[in-house]
Amino acid sequence: MTINEVQDQIVEEFSIFDDWMDRYQQLIDLGNDLKPIDEKKRTEQYLIKGCQSKVWVDAELSNGKIIFTADSDAIITKGIVALLVRVLNDKTPLEILDADLYFIDKIGLKENLSPTRSNGLLAMVKQMKMYALAYQAKK
Repeated sequence: MTINEVQDQIVEEFSIFDDWMDRYQQLIDLGNDLKPIDEKKRTEQYLIKGCQSKVWVDAELSNGKIIFTADSDAIITKGIVALLVRVLNDKTPLEILDADLYFIDKIGLKENLSPTRSNGLLAMVKQMKMYALAYQAKK
């Protein structure tokens, strides 16, 4: 699946919910399904700067594609990072760098998050794109 196909799928999944309490529950459920990051990677090195809660993200290049693992100590934030992993995981560095993450606006995520969570979301996206940039530069 392409990045846009995954985003369209997420937009469709969230469109069935009329109110934000249901959407928050969906985020919590997605976070609960996220495969946890290795305990050894729950360190300062993998911590996202700019997030109110603790969020760890790691990326490894495998067969030309980036495999992300992530975790958070906050349930909503864990759901947000789970969405980002779902969209960007198993894609090439160039696909990630070129991605327009429109699903964030389309599902109303940005406008329904507190300013600190919104800043954290941007910090997660930035870090994931930085991983892609680093792997692209190694080519």
